[in-house]
Amino acid sequence: MLLGLRTVIYPAPDLAAAKSWYSKFLGQKPYFDQPFYVGFSVGGFELGLLPIAAPGTTGARPLWGVQNIDAVYAKLLAIGATALEPVRDVGEGIKVAAVADPFGNRLGIIENPNFDAKAVR
Repeated sequence: MLLGLRTVIYPAPDLAAAKSWYSKFLGQKPYFDQPFYVGFSVGGFELGLLPIAAPGTTGARPLWGVQNIDAVYAKLLAIGATALEPVRDVGEGIKVAAVADPFGNRLGIIENPNFDAKAVR
């Protein structure tokens, strides 16, 4: 049985550049930093970078929670991401958006006032 999301892994053929970009975006250094994998702790979950994988914008579409989607979306674009889906209201006060990171991966974000962090296990 699934317990819930733990890790989202992004392909990063240029691991050093990806580590630098994500450190800048997240405002922190990785907690796990090896030549085969880099991991960042993000709100109790893990954002991982894997050098032996091919970047892409299709496939699973995880959304990282944010408090102010407009500000985060603008920051992502300012530090080199490319717009894929502009911020849009999808109802019930929920807003979503997506960018492509500089390495070609889809990075989705969500502002969801209905998200219950206490339900995370």
